[in-house]
Amino acid sequence: MMRSLWSAASGMIAQQTAVDTIAHNLSNVNTTGYKTEKAEFKSLLYQTLQTRTTTANGENKPISAQVGLGTRVASVTSQFTQGSMLASESNTAFAISGDGFFAVRGADGNTYYTRNGDFKLSVGNDGNITLVTADGYPVLDTNGNPITMPGGVSSSKVRVTAEGAFGYMDGNGNFVDMNTSIGLFQFNNPAGLEKLSNSLLAVTDASGAAMNEANTANLTQSEVRQKYIEGSNVQVADEMVNLIVAQRAYEMNSKAIQASDDMLGQANQLKR
Repeated sequence: MMRSLWSAASGMIAQQTAVDTIAHNLSNVNTTGYKTEKAEFKSLLYQTLQTRTTTANGENKPISAQVGLGTRVASVTSQFTQGSMLASESNTAFAISGDGFFAVRGADGNTYYTRNGDFKLSVGNDGNITLVTADGYPVLDTNGNPITMPGGVSSSKVRVTAEGAFGYMDGNGNFVDMNTSIGLFQFNNPAGLEKLSNSLLAVTDASGAAMNEANTANLTQSEVRQKYIEGSNVQVADEMVNLIVAQRAYEMNSKAIQASDDMLGQANQLKR
């Protein structure tokens, strides 16, 4: 009887995590570059109720008698499918079509990655203009250096090709090629990236090292779309269905606890 209590309790805990994950997805339905997450589960240990044989001469049973001891969360996996392309009025807004990630330099000096390409221009103390994220982190080029332009260049003059080549229009209306490109990087296992705040992702052993699209062979090149941002890939209808399923599973596990408690109460009353 106690097995059912602990198994149902583990189910309630697991389904609560599922609801938490769904709520996080719904809260980020309008977050640029957000990738939907899904809670995945695995069974816990099994307890053997009977040995391999129940006969005196030791004949093997064709089927064993085991009972499971509940479930637990195995992982919360991000689904890196392509989000919708949303038009933007900003010339420094970029969306990635493909598997690539933008690279940015964090406040600690480390390199992080993101699909959020809603960038801005920041004027430095030296007068130069740097392409940065909304939090002020510099966006890196293919060589791992911040993308900077001379002072006086407004966002309306920025021009970026589909390959990520960066440039701007001068005062005479001529295109100035900066001989630099926005860095795009891919990973063998993007789901293994560590999720941080501000839509940033960090490299882990599970994700593998970042592969630079500019100098790594056999990679399908991503495209950069200027004046677009990548919307979240959260499907609200699917999330609402998943929420109902998780809620019903939570309710059923609570019913199992109530049933086990009632049965234990009846067993305790037998001696009276």
